[in-house]
Amino acid sequence: MRRFSIRWREAIILGSLMLLAGCQSSSSVTPHRDYVLEKSRQAQGADQRIRFLVIHYTAEDFHTALNTLTDEHVSAHYLIPAQPPIVNGQPVAWQLVPESMRAWHAGESGWRGRTNINDTSIGIELENKGFTQRLLERQFYPYPALQVALVTSLSRDIVRRYQIQPQDVVAHSDIAPQRKEDPGPLFPWQQLAEKGVGAWPQAWRVKAFLHGRDPQQSVPMAGLLDKLARYGYPVTQDMTPRQQRRVVAAFQMHFRQRDYRGNPDAESEAIADALLQQYPSAAN
Repeated sequence: MRRFSIRWREAIILGSLMLLAGCQSSSSVTPHRDYVLEKSRQAQGADQRIRFLVIHYTAEDFHTALNTLTDEHVSAHYLIPAQPPIVNGQPVAWQLVPESMRAWHAGESGWRGRTNINDTSIGIELENKGFTQRLLERQFYPYPALQVALVTSLSRDIVRRYQIQPQDVVAHSDIAPQRKEDPGPLFPWQQLAEKGVGAWPQAWRVKAFLHGRDPQQSVPMAGLLDKLARYGYPVTQDMTPRQQRRVVAAFQMHFRQRDYRGNPDAESEAIADALLQQYPSAAN
């Protein structure tokens, strides 16, 4: 009899909650062991925590990277081998941190006015040696086709899951241009964009903004940096000329990979103009 009365009292409380909520359906009321949650009214002042997807390279082999990314100092949500193993006909990626948790992959960083990008991003590490220094230039290493296919599929799912905007799929070098160069100028950003992952400037827009100018024609650094800042790059007023060039070089490694010397030229400016026009929310 006592057990029955307790259940009856619980039913009365749940019924009262439903009446207070304006006769909402019972699906808005969630009983827990020690309390009840009423969820019929949801706040409008909220947004998705995950806003960015950041692509990295490991600069070391897979097993070393796996050890590095699972110790207490640095981490990433996913690690993809250069040659992913195949299980039941499908390539395998390693998930090291649940997407609901923050990973320590971005470090000091900024994008579109936000800082501490670790707080609002998912990080994917790709096994890749990075580069070898050859006298006055660096030799970057390409990404195998199966690895690219896997990062494309994984990224596409993440982008859809969190409604990540194209301009918010970024390189580590985009969000930390003074410190980082990964995933480097050989990462196939255009190929990913064609599959629905990330931004890429439409060629006809770039041509229109060039206005027949020589692509290598010099343009004012300040004007180009202003456009890169509007797109998302971390630009400050106190940067040295070398730091300014590093921001431009990071942009070029992403969107004009054949020449990423950091020169402020007409083609880079036209690409920036095309991106701002193509993705207007980037300028907001």
